[in-house]
Amino acid sequence: MKVIDISQELFSCAVYPGDPAPERKRLSSLELGDPCNLTALSLCAHNGTHIDAPNHFIRDGKTVDRLSPEVFVGPAWVAFRDGDVTAADALRMLDDARAAGAGERLLIGGAATVTPEAAEVFASSGLRLIGNESQTFGSPADHREVHRILLGAEVVLLEGIRLGGAAAGRYFLFSAPLNLGGSDGAPCRAMLIAGME
Repeated sequence: MKVIDISQELFSCAVYPGDPAPERKRLSSLELGDPCNLTALSLCAHNGTHIDAPNHFIRDGKTVDRLSPEVFVGPAWVAFRDGDVTAADALRMLDDARAAGAGERLLIGGAATVTPEAAEVFASSGLRLIGNESQTFGSPADHREVHRILLGAEVVLLEGIRLGGAAAGRYFLFSAPLNLGGSDGAPCRAMLIAGME
């Protein structure tokens, strides 16, 4: 069994333009004679490797705490693509994922941009979770549409993953977000496990 961490380190992570960067404040320090080290955090729910819950773009959509934990844990298919992910690309990825018994979770590595047409294919496929290496889904011109299509179908988005240590294929995914009540998103520690059948 091999565990591959596909998360960004939070304080050095890529940040979506306009979002606040995560910060830490040392409240107490052993080096200063305090009884313990203690850190306070300030961050956006969408910093680093994180999930988007439907509520991020869908009025009355599910918030993080209302999502089933099973969404984030289970067989996943890793595919790679640079450039636009077309509807035909989406169908091929889904066919490969289903053939491998991993048709509910799909992770796309590379400089991939999910198009609205691909989002429609993914939204109607039975996917529960889709991930990519960008800090968002879609291009700047259509990211709202892509989010609305996927989140409207309750396909949870796992954004900001790092798949450099993984090859294409089937894995076991663990990507549970922090249980932030009422939140539209949450950071997570995402890992792929190879050799776990």
